[in-house]
Formats: sequence, C-alpha cells, structure tokens
Amino acid sequence: MFIFWLFVSIMGVFCPCSGEDLLHAYSPGDIIIGGLFPIHIQTNRNTTPGPLTCRNYDLQMFLRTQVMIYAISEINQRTPRVLPNFTIGYDIYDTCGDVSLAIRATLQLLTPESCLEPSLVPPALPEPKTKAVIGERYSEVSVAVARVVALSAVTQISYGSTSELLSKKLKFPTFLRTVSSDEYQTKAIAELVWQFKWQTVVIVGSDDEYGKYGRDSLVDIFSQMKDVCVEFTIILPGYFSQNNNQTQNLLHSLVTNISKSSAEAIIIFTKDVNAGIIMEAAIKHNLNRTWIASDAWSTYTKLSAMPGIEKAGEVFGFISQRHEVPGFKDYIISMFNGTTNAILEDYLNLCSNPAEENKESNCSLNSQEGSEQCLDLSCLASYIDQDESFNIYLAVQVIVEGLRRLLKCDNHKCERNATFTALELLMEIKKVNFTVKTTHIFFDSNGDPSLGYDIVYWNMTEQGTNIKTIGVFWPGQKIKVPEDLVKLRQVAVTAYNCSKTCKPGQELKNQGKMCCNDCVPCADREFSAENGGKCKNCGPDQYSSPQRDKCVNKTDEFLQWSDPFTIILSSSGVFGIIASIVFSILFAIYHSTPIVKAVGGYLCFLELFSLLVCFCLTFSFSGRPTVASCMVSLPLFGIAFTLCISCILANLLQILVGFNFDLKIGPWVQKLNKPMAVVTIVSGIQVALCVPWLFLSPPKPTQQHFDKTILHLCDSGSMNFFIAMLGYIAFLAIVSFLFAFKGKQLPDLYKNASLITTSMLLFLIIWILLIPIYINLVGVYKQAIESAAILISSYSILGCHLAPKCYIMMFRKEINNERAITEHIRKHYEQNDMAVK
Repeated sequence: MFIFWLFVSIMGVFCPCSGEDLLHAYSPGDIIIGGLFPIHIQTNRNTTPGPLTCRNYDLQMFLRTQVMIYAISEINQRTPRVLPNFTIGYDIYDTCGDVSLAIRATLQLLTPESCLEPSLVPPALPEPKTKAVIGERYSEVSVAVARVVALSAVTQISYGSTSELLSKKLKFPTFLRTVSSDEYQTKAIAELVWQFKWQTVVIVGSDDEYGKYGRDSLVDIFSQMKDVCVEFTIILPGYFSQNNNQTQNLLHSLVTNISKSSAEAIIIFTKDVNAGIIMEAAIKHNLNRTWIASDAWSTYTKLSAMPGIEKAGEVFGFISQRHEVPGFKDYIISMFNGTTNAILEDYLNLCSNPAEENKESNCSLNSQEGSEQCLDLSCLASYIDQDESFNIYLAVQVIVEGLRRLLKCDNHKCERNATFTALELLMEIKKVNFTVKTTHIFFDSNGDPSLGYDIVYWNMTEQGTNIKTIGVFWPGQKIKVPEDLVKLRQVAVTAYNCSKTCKPGQELKNQGKMCCNDCVPCADREFSAENGGKCKNCGPDQYSSPQRDKCVNKTDEFLQWSDPFTIILSSSGVFGIIASIVFSILFAIYHSTPIVKAVGGYLCFLELFSLLVCFCLTFSFSGRPTVASCMVSLPLFGIAFTLCISCILANLLQILVGFNFDLKIGPWVQKLNKPMAVVTIVSGIQVALCVPWLFLSPPKPTQQHFDKTILHLCDSGSMNFFIAMLGYIAFLAIVSFLFAFKGKQLPDLYKNASLITTSMLLFLIIWILLIPIYINLVGVYKQAIESAAILISSYSILGCHLAPKCYIMMFRKEINNERAITEHIRKHYEQNDMAVK
C-alpha cells in the first residue's frame, strides 16, 4: 500500500494527470487487456531533470502493437465465439523504453477512471478494470512494471523480457512470459561457442537487468568450460544509448580493445539500441569479426539493413522460435481491414507528407540514427517479424484461454459474468496448458514457458541481408546445427585468434597474454607430436629429437671391446697372463736353486698366482657391466693383490732374519719368520674386509644418465669398504717399502730388497696419481683407469721383482749357486771391515 502511494505521489508531482501526452490506443470492452510497447526506443533523458520526450520511432514495435490489436480483434470476431457474450478491449501505451514512462503508463492502466491524488488513495486498492498487461519488451522496464502490477495482482505477460531475475516469484509473483528465460539463452550461446570450437570470446553486456544478468550467466558458464576463455567483458552504462560524447569515448575504447583482442567471437548481450551503436562503429572501423547476437537484436532489421554491414563481419544470433502470426500478413496487406486506432493514426500522420525525406518508396528502411522509419503501407508486410510478434499473439491467446477457464466458457455461453478479480484470472492463467498452432504453451513454477530458440545467421549478399534460421536449441537438449557448417567452423586457426598452427615439437601455451597462446618449443627431454599438443616427458632412457617431435632412445655407453684403449689393456692383460705362466714354469724348473729360495721358495708360486688373477681381472672392466663382473672386479683384486704383497712381506722378513746378527732382537724377529703364518694372517685381514663387503653392499651395475647417453659402469657399493680395501693394500705396500729399504744394506746377491723397494714405490706412485683422476673422470674410461691401475701395479711387481730372477735363471746361471752367494757375502763383510768366520 505504501509503495502504491509512493508511486502515485511521484506521478502526481512530475506527470500530468490525464496521461494524454503518452501515445496510446484504447478500445472499450467488457474485459480490458493492457499493452506496454517501446514504440519509440529512446528518450531525451540525461542527468538534468526535466520533461521527457520520445524519439527514434521503431517501425517493428509499431507493427507489434498492431499484432496485439489484430489478435484481440480476431478473438472478438471468431466464430464460434471464444468468449460468448464478452468483448475484449485493449489499452496500449508507448513506454519509449523508459522505466519512468512505463510506470506512469502502468498506473494509468491500473487507475483509468480518474487521476489518483495521494490524499484520496483508499485504504484498499480498487480492483483495476485492466485484468492483464502484455509487456514490456525490455527486462529493465518489466522489472519496474512487475513491482507495480503485483500490488493489484494483475497478470503481466512479457513477449521479450528474458532476464533470469524475473523468474524469482518471491519478487515478481504476477510476472509470466511467452519467451524463454536467459538461463536457456546463455546456455544456447555457450553451446554454439563449443560446437564451433571458438576458444576466446568477448562479452558485452549493459547496465540493466537484461545485460548484467546475461553477462554474469555467460561468464559463469564459460568458467566451467575448460576450452573457452573470456578475454574481457564490459558493461555498457545507462547513458550509452544516448549516443553522446561520453558514449563515443567509451565506444572508441571498446572498438580499440576488440580490434586488439584475439577473440574469435564477440557476444553482444544488450538491447537493440546499444547493439546498433556498436555495429555502426564496427562498420566504420571495418572490424570484420564474428558476432553473436542475443535475442534483443538478432532479428532487428534496422541493424541488418545498415549500409556496409558486411564490413562488421558475420553475425550469428538467437531468437525465440519463429512462427508467423496466422492471418496478420493479410491483415496488413489489406490496409488493416479498414480499421484504425490511435497508434496507427499516429503512424499515418508521421508519414503522411509525401515529400518527407525519410519516406522510402523502395521498401528499404533508413537505418541512420534519429531517422523516422516511414514506409508506404504496401511495404509494411515485408517488415513483420516472426519472433516477438508471435510471442505477443501467444500472450493474447494465453490470456483468453485463462478467461475461458475462469468464466467457464464453451462455444455458446459462459457460466460466470465479468465480475472477477485480477488474482482469480492470474491463478487460471498459470494453469493453462494448450497448443497454439504448433506451439505447446504452459508455465513452470517460475512463470517460464518451455520454448526453444532458433539459431539465425545473417546471410549478407549484394541484394541485402537475409536473416535465415540455421539451427535450433531446446532447453535440456544439445544445440542442433548442420554438420557441414560445424566442420567448416572447426578450425585450429582463425584470422583473429593469436593461437598459431604449431609445428611438431611445439606446445600451444599461454605466455602471459590473456587468452592468447603462443607456440613454445618443448624443453629438453620433452616432445609434442601433435599440432600444438601439450609437451610430454620422454622416458628415463630417452631424449627428445632436435625437432622435439619424438623421443629417441639414448645410446648405451660402456667400455667396448673394440675400443682402442680396451684393446691395449686387453693385450697387456694377455701378455701379463702369459708372462705369469712362463715365470711359473721357470720357477718350477729351477725351484731347487738358490735364486728361487731367495724369493721365498714356494711363496713365489703364490705371488705369481695372485698376479695371474690380477691380470685376469683386467677383463672384468671391459664390456657391459654385469652383476658378476662388478662383484669380482674390485673385491677379488683386493684379496689377490693383498696375497701378492703378503708373500713379498714374508720374503722380506726371511731376508731380514737371515742377515740379522743382533742377538738382542734376533729372537723377536725369529718369531716373525713364519712365511705361511704371515701370508695367512695378512691376507685373512683383507678377506675379512671383502667378504662382508660382498654380502652387505657389493659393487653392482649402475647407470648414469646424460643428455643423449646412458653410461653403464660398476658402482663400488659401500664406499667405506672400498676405501678400507685400498687403504689396507696401501698400508702393506708402505710396510713392505720400509722393510725393503732397510734390507738394501744387507749382502743380498740378487738385490731382492732393492727391487722390492722399487716395485712398492712404483705401486704407491701409480695409485697416488690415478686415484684423483679416477674420482674426477666421468665417462666410459673410468672403468679403464681401474683396469690400468691394476695392470701397472701387477707389472711393477712382475717386472721389478720377479723378471730379474728369471733373467738370472736363464742368462746368469753362474751366480745361481750357493758358492756365488757365499763369496758375495764374504766380500761384503770384508769391505765393511767385519770379520767373517
């Protein structure tokens, strides 16, 4: 009640009471149906208060008012009668698409008898004679109208307002519509974008219930679609439709952003006036983009008839399913069957001057801003639309069906009289469920019908633009578009998509630009075989080709048998084996001679056996490493070489004991002169180190991955055991070196101590030099360094310690007897002035 009083107060201050300055048409009847149409689509509204005047006459809206008049007239004249004994009247107002004027017109519909003064408002609202209102077109205006008519429970049926906001029945309990909600239109638009594989879009909305809700709904839907990116959105302010300086500044910014964007489709979700301004700029700047039109302007002939519209680009659109209003075209062609009404008379007066510059004799509209759309009456039939016109016709049929149900009418009479409330009619209208021609109409709990959309395309030719239907969309179903058209559109590259056709080996990737992808080469060890496909990792044993289009298996690297270094090492090993065997034969032949006894007797055979094993082990470092080759190489070398040095150490002790005449230390040294015990104990310690090594953490084959190769080598396993093994050998070598150095002063005919000193010194120097090289070297020759170290160590003993003995056996047989040894010892002591007994 308070709200109604407030409306009346406002109207009483700003508006004349009679409402005669509002263009409207009235026809009396037992039951009045109101109509709200934006016959003029703009006003002179600005930030300065003042009287409003309407401008930009819309020919199609004029024709739509005539659809309502025609439909009501057809109902009244139909035989058999639809509402026997009742006549339907109408009261139609031009709202000029303005909220204030629409509210004013609505108040006139609800209170037609007299002008209500605030002080005279009765305690209860009077029952309005207008029982239902058809309109308004724009959602923003319908929201305001719905709040007013709800006060009197008057049914409002819109033919064009699609905003989802109007589905909220708690706010708008009396609002119904014969057009689908934007909930389905936005889903249909998203479906079209998905079908055509467009990946980047721009959304333009407007600062009203239609544009804002549509924009927000589209953004929500696209955010859930992984393959569609919204590059930017813009909400056009309320002043945009005024097309003033502010509009031009914003328009320039919008056009600049669109021309720079990578968007494959521009979605314009706003009313036709705003769309017209944008499309005019698109023509001027030759944007040549793909546009998706909402139902507010997808079939707006004023836009499609713009000169040079092809420069703007191609246009797809959605409109509620189109049907011809039965008989209306003939009605127009017949010059309205000789009838007239105030709105028709206004049009005739507007276009009555034959010299009017806007009068078009060729049945084409002047699409320039502000021009009056005058056509000869014979041309009007070609401008009848098939969407909103049919929705208006449908709204009339729905109201009449509700009346039939409420008044309990058959083809002959109605059981009730015309005394009923608007609320009663509302309840009956909500229950309607019938078919008009081929359209089945009923309302859900939100007041929305379950109607589909036609998908239209502006077919631009030299003869003009033909808006043709190319597909359909029904709520809850997939969009239906010809497959050949879909395939034609499903291309990876479009003129305005900065995504490129990538070569194999490149990934289509965002580089910080909004919705804009670039071809980025795949990184090392990645590949992309598809056009712009995601780079994938190669396997651990692979690397990417130079083109990054495939993975190539890495080359296995190890010390090949054919490698020159391997051949040298193998040859050296074979020679060492042969030498060891030959030396063993010689020592066996001369085993009873003094020289064999001088090198330890049977110990020399253990020494040669250990050297033979060491020479054989050099082959374990060549070829692809195996578990067996890795396990025997280092641990067995440690045991074998320790056995060799222990024999040398035992031999040295024999020499020291043999020539030591110091009675104080003689018994102590004598106790150590047990060769087998020394060899067993010294070698046993190394065995005690290597056996746990083999069981707990043995050397094993391993791989080192490089960019294009896989290096196969043996890992030493436990580094502690490895260091302990080498350290123990080094310790024995140092002890042997010290003992040998001390024994150099003794009268040894065969120079055993001196030769052992040299061989041990050589061993230590070799390992000191090779260990840093081994640690820092990477590659196949790391194994070769180990093999070379073993060979050189073995040859140092074979060549320095044993080879001279073989030389004496073969070529200096004269000193290989006991007499020569005795004579050498005597001369040694005589030279040192020592008595010899």
